[in-house]
Amino acid sequence: MQLQYVPLLQTQRDLYAMPPNKKRFEHYIRTMTNADGSDVELVPLVAMNPMAKDHVAALLDTFLAFDADKMGANAAAEASEALKEEPGKFRASLVVVDDLKGGWTNRYAYEYDCRYPTPDHHRFWVTGYLWSSEAATERTAREAILVAAYRTAYVQREGPARSLRQLLAQEGYAYSAAGCQSPALVAEDLAYTREVLAPMLNASDKRSVIECLFGDEAARSLGFTPRGLSHWAGLALALNDANFANCHP
Repeated sequence: MQLQYVPLLQTQRDLYAMPPNKKRFEHYIRTMTNADGSDVELVPLVAMNPMAKDHVAALLDTFLAFDADKMGANAAAEASEALKEEPGKFRASLVVVDDLKGGWTNRYAYEYDCRYPTPDHHRFWVTGYLWSSEAATERTAREAILVAAYRTAYVQREGPARSLRQLLAQEGYAYSAAGCQSPALVAEDLAYTREVLAPMLNASDKRSVIECLFGDEAARSLGFTPRGLSHWAGLALALNDANFANCHP
């Protein structure tokens, strides 16, 4: 798999230098689409909030200060080498998504969708999502690209996940291969999460998957049913089990 990294963080920052009015929005549309405006060209920008407030501009300033696009490019090159036997050639980039004050953005709905990549689609990019509710760090920039790349490779090999069980295997692989250390839970919480998820492993509906994968905070934000699960509980269990399997083949 070959990844061509396209730096877009400065493009996003330049947009926020404009007053938050109709002209900014129109410029955003022109930037994102192709020359005749008939199709989306810079697909990752679909996820950004073109009318975001100053907190997103400030976050982008921090990412740009340590050259997060370079981190992303290095991560894309690393993934390309590690996955060189996998098929596909894709563009890759980082985008800041406004889940903090972006009125129409529910993070967990985005988090769910990005776990079902469509590498066979002509518009597909390997996109690393950076969230306005989280601090800007070099680790988040690097891991965002790596996790997205390994997830894409897994889906190409195994096909899209059709159950919570398959999604846990997919995400465990992606997070472990990317070298992620989080999300993580203490042993007691992992055991509890495993017990709660056991009868749900064959579930395939969006509601159950979000409740189990992301925990009670996610469930409440969407009007779903809290199951007594910690934040990112299912993901933490998936990463833990993948790391254990790697250490005990």
